[in-house]
Amino acid sequence: MAKLKLDLHDIYNRGDKIETELNRIIQEAIEKKISLVEIIPGKGGGQLKKKVLRFLNQKHIKALYHRVDKDSKNFGRIFVRFKH
Repeated sequence: MAKLKLDLHDIYNRGDKIETELNRIIQEAIEKKISLVEIIPGKGGGQLKKKVLRFLNQKHIKALYHRVDKDSKNFGRIFVRFKH
């Protein structure tokens, strides 16, 4: 199974860049028919993870993917699953 990975550690304090990268990875998954995107906001205080989840919960973004899973073994990881 093909998978894309987006690590947000390097841009955690740049809100505009975070949204740009999230949009980019979602579009890339759709274009390449990738079924899984792993997003790593990191553990930290959880603010970045909340920002990512709010982004993914927007109506126009939510329509693009099948479901979101939070990794039960690693708090700092989110999986976005697609059906193509």
